[in-house]
Amino acid sequence: MVTDIDLAWRRGIRPEPPIPVSDWADRNRILPPTSAEPGRWRTDRTPYLRAVMDALSTASPYERVVLMKGAQTGGSEAGLNWLGYIIQNAPGIAMLVMPSLDMVRRNTTVRIDPLIEATPALRGLVATPRSRDAGNSLFRKSFPGGQLVMTGANSAVGLRSTPVRYLFMDEVDGYPGDVDGEGDPVDLAVQRTATFRGRRKIYMVSTPTLKGYSRIETAFEHSDQRYYHVPCLHCGDMAPITWARVLWPEGKRDDAYLICEVCGGVHHEHEKPRLLAVGEWRATAPGDGRTAGFHLSALYSPWETWAEIANEHGRVKQDPARLQVWVNTKLGESWEDQAGDTVPADPLMDRRESWGAALPSGVAVLTAGVDLQGDRLELQVIGWGRDEEAWVIDYRVIWGDPSGPRVWADLDLALKVTYVHGHSGEHLQIRAVAVDTGGHHTKAAYEFCRTRLARRIWAIKGRGGPGVPVWPRRPTRTNKGKIPLFIVGVDAVKDAVYARLKLNDAGPGFVHFPHYLDAGYFRQLTAERVVTRFDRGRPIRSWQPKRDGERNEALDTFVYAHAALHGLITMGLRLNEECYSRIAGMRTKGDVSDGLQKVIPSKWLAGAKQRMP
Repeated sequence: MVTDIDLAWRRGIRPEPPIPVSDWADRNRILPPTSAEPGRWRTDRTPYLRAVMDALSTASPYERVVLMKGAQTGGSEAGLNWLGYIIQNAPGIAMLVMPSLDMVRRNTTVRIDPLIEATPALRGLVATPRSRDAGNSLFRKSFPGGQLVMTGANSAVGLRSTPVRYLFMDEVDGYPGDVDGEGDPVDLAVQRTATFRGRRKIYMVSTPTLKGYSRIETAFEHSDQRYYHVPCLHCGDMAPITWARVLWPEGKRDDAYLICEVCGGVHHEHEKPRLLAVGEWRATAPGDGRTAGFHLSALYSPWETWAEIANEHGRVKQDPARLQVWVNTKLGESWEDQAGDTVPADPLMDRRESWGAALPSGVAVLTAGVDLQGDRLELQVIGWGRDEEAWVIDYRVIWGDPSGPRVWADLDLALKVTYVHGHSGEHLQIRAVAVDTGGHHTKAAYEFCRTRLARRIWAIKGRGGPGVPVWPRRPTRTNKGKIPLFIVGVDAVKDAVYARLKLNDAGPGFVHFPHYLDAGYFRQLTAERVVTRFDRGRPIRSWQPKRDGERNEALDTFVYAHAALHGLITMGLRLNEECYSRIAGMRTKGDVSDGLQKVIPSKWLAGAKQRMP
């Protein structure tokens, strides 16, 4: 006789029906109030994600799913749906790898915890967060039959911690090239799934970066390379939505539309949902039979219009550094390296200008970069205008022993100099300064910056390699916690600077040079080049001197001044708005320093304000 207890026990051990991930998401996923569209998940809102998610289902024959995507397409949300499906429907050990441990912490707080808390089907399965409870932490979530382990691609220990059946690698193009000398983080992570070969699932998703160096592009090229085809509502021809098909009337990007290349039929933005609903994925390559590859641009996004993408293209098309971001994030395509070739010094010297004693009218913000050498400090002041058009305003070599106080006092005076604006007549101060602390006289540099935080004189350290942002969201602690240290992604800045040095016409990103700079400055500014080496078969890209012993202080200080600008932008500076105010002769209504404590803790700032000259 079967008792009620027996029935309950049997129901408890009975496996969940093998439903696809998209069905699980439609039945169970609840988006938290912080989402753009809170409430129940609807795959019909992004129908192109259905095949991506279903390829991750346990019944799918694919071991690896690759999504090369643009921004605002839902690729990471599809991964979150998959994690929810694993927790409730197919328990096992899962690993989520983000570019860094800091990103893991932020992602857990912003996405993983809300996923669990907002979805009733998951809330009772994951261990409740309690102090000293390892089952629910920033890096681990336990549930019946499995665990979700989260780690950064910059942690070799985390990547080799445990065998996993499910592997979710998010933003793989932001991973470092090598992790703690142990090799490529993608290879290390994939090795964790080796014991589950045949039953494993690997999801790689990322916006691509540089052609030839992009991990997600390489993985996509080894897949069956699927593109989402939508029908023409006039003739029925099926084709992907591409940038070449987005047109607009002359001078009216707000009226952008999609055209059929076969019959010329026009499709307007309001028809996009209808196009997506009847679209289908079509493979364009044989692949290996185990990898499903999907390419998805932001042109498909229901949260971004063709007009918005077209308008942004109009703003950035003349500036290679910002155009690269647009190509990567909007088209979901890799960018041909614009900084790899050598930039000659002589043509830059030939275009020197004379603009008199006052600042050019286009300058709105001044920043500076400082480089430390054994017997001197070198200072460069850059003026920034609309769309990061730049003017070299001042370059000084301050001779003296940086281990003593005199040279730092001279630097302090140089940083207090004000510059008269040519249009408004205002006296502009240097708004932010980045002081390199790596190498010579680090402690002296720390002390100089520590007492001047209120003037936004920041201690920085450059770090090369892929995935390092120009300016960090938060500083790290150094000098026993007494001073914030900002890690600057110098490779990203050099890429932008060298691409912009190749521009020939004034405008976005163009760099102007004053008439008094000599040949030595331009040799230093162009002293480096990109070198590619191969480590374990993977291309590693780095900046190196053209010749051994070549001086590069002009380049370094330009890079630091550029980083300081991004520090201001992180704090809330709207450069183009400041440019408009300056040209109109009006004073800026607000001051970036109002947001200083968002970036620098008050305990660091308080003492600096007291000592501020």
